[in-house]
Amino acid sequence: MHSAWEEAGWERLGEGVARRRMPGWDETIGVIAGSTGVMIVDTGASLRDGADLRRAIRGVLGRDVTHIALTHPHFDHVLGTAAFAGVEVFGATGLADLLLRERDELRRDAERHGIDAHAAAEATDLLVRPHHHVHDELAVDLGDRQVILANVGPGHTAHDLAVLVPGRHGAPAIVFCGDLVEESGEPSAGHDALPQQWPAALDRLLALGGEDAAYVPGHGAVVDAAFVRAQRDALAVRFGVTPPA
Repeated sequence: MHSAWEEAGWERLGEGVARRRMPGWDETIGVIAGSTGVMIVDTGASLRDGADLRRAIRGVLGRDVTHIALTHPHFDHVLGTAAFAGVEVFGATGLADLLLRERDELRRDAERHGIDAHAAAEATDLLVRPHHHVHDELAVDLGDRQVILANVGPGHTAHDLAVLVPGRHGAPAIVFCGDLVEESGEPSAGHDALPQQWPAALDRLLALGGEDAAYVPGHGAVVDAAFVRAQRDALAVRFGVTPPA
C-alpha cells in the first residue's frame, strides 16, 4: 500500500521523513515532519519550484513548512526559498553573507544552467538569506523530534550543511548530505569547491550519521556508509589528498 508521500510523487524514507528528486537537475529536496514543526531541506531552483513544493507538502501533511535548512549555496538548492513566507531559515555560518555578496553570480549561474532570465532575477532579488547560522551542530525542535543540523564542510563548497534525522523505534538514522555526496555521477567540483578538504568533510559526515544510517545525496539514490566511504577515498585519489595516518 502506498503512503500519502508516495502517492504525491515523493519517496518515503522513514516515519515523517520523505524526499523528492526534482526534474531538471535531479536535486534532492527533503522533508521532516514533527508534531509541531515541518522542515524542508533545500528549496529548488526557482520560486515556482518552491511554491510547488510548499503546496505538495501542505497537501500531504495538512500544514505548512516552518523551517528551512539550506545545504549549500548553489542555485538548484536555494532559489525557491522566498516561496516560503515567514519560515525560519538555517544555513552554515557565512552562507548569508555569501548569498548577499554573490547574488549576481548566483543569478548568472542559474541562467547558464537554463533557468529563464526573468525567473532567475526574480528569485535572486527576493532570496531569503539564513536567519540562523550553524557553526558546529545545532538541534532544531520540531515537537516530538529533534533534527540535528551540522556544519560538516567545507568540501563541495565553503558552506556545506548536513541534516541528521535520528532514527525512531529502531529505524536507522537518515542524513541529508547535500552535494557533499552524489550518487548519480561523479561529485561536481566547481570553482567554489575546496577539494583538499572534501575527504575530511565526508569523515565528519560519517561520524555524524554512523555506520547504519541511510545517506541521502544531493543528487541520486539513497546510499549507505560504505558508499560514502568509497566516495571519500575516490575524492582523495582524485585530488591528491593524503589520508590521515
